[in-house]
Amino acid sequence: METGSIYALAALGIIIIYRTSYTTNFAQGAVAMFNTFVVTFLFNKFGLPLWLAVIGGILSAILMGFLIDVLILRHTKNVSPVAKQIITLGLIMIVLGLAPIFFGVDPLRLPRLIESGDLSFLGASISYNGLFNIALGLAIMLLMFYILQKTKWGLAIRTTASNEYVARLMGVPTKNVTMAAWGVAGVLGVIAGVMTAPMTSVTLNLMDEVQITALVACVLGGFQTFHGPVIGAYIMGIVRNLLLFYVSSVWGGQILYILILVFIVFRPYGLIGKKIVKKV
Repeated sequence: METGSIYALAALGIIIIYRTSYTTNFAQGAVAMFNTFVVTFLFNKFGLPLWLAVIGGILSAILMGFLIDVLILRHTKNVSPVAKQIITLGLIMIVLGLAPIFFGVDPLRLPRLIESGDLSFLGASISYNGLFNIALGLAIMLLMFYILQKTKWGLAIRTTASNEYVARLMGVPTKNVTMAAWGVAGVLGVIAGVMTAPMTSVTLNLMDEVQITALVACVLGGFQTFHGPVIGAYIMGIVRNLLLFYVSSVWGGQILYILILVFIVFRPYGLIGKKIVKKV
């Protein structure tokens, strides 16, 4: 469930950008990695409390998302979707080049928000930090879906996602919506990175597995809705852990991807996705 929350945060960031910018953001993981480095740097080098360092990383993520949209993506309106995807692949190379310049090449350590304590339940144990991550992930999801469904900004995002040209004609500030989407995606990414970092170390490949799994979750859940990829991410996180524990600690992940591949063969539009039929 904890890994499901991490995957869900990353997947929601990807789908928000896809629905508003019509771009599959392959750089979501790289941007999250960079801003996790910012959190770690503020914590280790400046001695800031971890919660304050996280706030610094969130501000950095928002700024980075705004800059990517304003300086790069905003100038690609007439570029094909495939070309936009290639641009995001180029962003990966840029971020991977900048991170060692700013933060060095040595692995860094970021502690858990809640350092100690475990809870036992039905023979299994989970740390208090894991429970906090689960609760935080679910709370963020509920907040995001409330904003999408019940607020004017959510309506603007859904209108832009439905048809950007019509949204502009209706007076929706689509440029601001897209810029905000990149900022929100950056925030979701850095939160996922802060959750992931204590399980390993902060390196250039910190978010590689999370990025791949989040993209697969978007395919599994379907790209046509905001909630489909989140559902797909939680399913993948839970099923993966069950397979690793009960089936094989070595091949559990591979078995999961095989099962998803078989599922996609029979339902290519995902769990929630629907076939789009264009009338002429």
